[in-house]
Amino acid sequence: MTKAQMLKISALVLLALLVLVTIWQWGRWREDAQAGSAYAARLTCSCRYVEGRSAESCAQDIAGDAGAVTIAEDAAAKRITGSVLLLGRRSALFRPGFGCLMEAE
Repeated sequence: MTKAQMLKISALVLLALLVLVTIWQWGRWREDAQAGSAYAARLTCSCRYVEGRSAESCAQDIAGDAGAVTIAEDAAAKRITGSVLLLGRRSALFRPGFGCLMEAE
């Protein structure tokens, strides 16, 4: 077997292992992404609409804990949505008198 053939086989084995690990861990990654998205959305919603802080200030609160989460704000609806690309998305909605509540999936 030539060196090129060995490299090709090694690359295919590594690719197959990567696919298997992804399939095996997908559920766990998705659950973690949903939890992280919910955490970031709820915390940012409270920061913005209960405490009245700026978006930049609130982003610093979650930067260390939920760095993979992207935050989107719908100011008119007072809704904050946290999402992790391809894995999870959760929203928190401010309700006067109740604070920020997680929306049903």
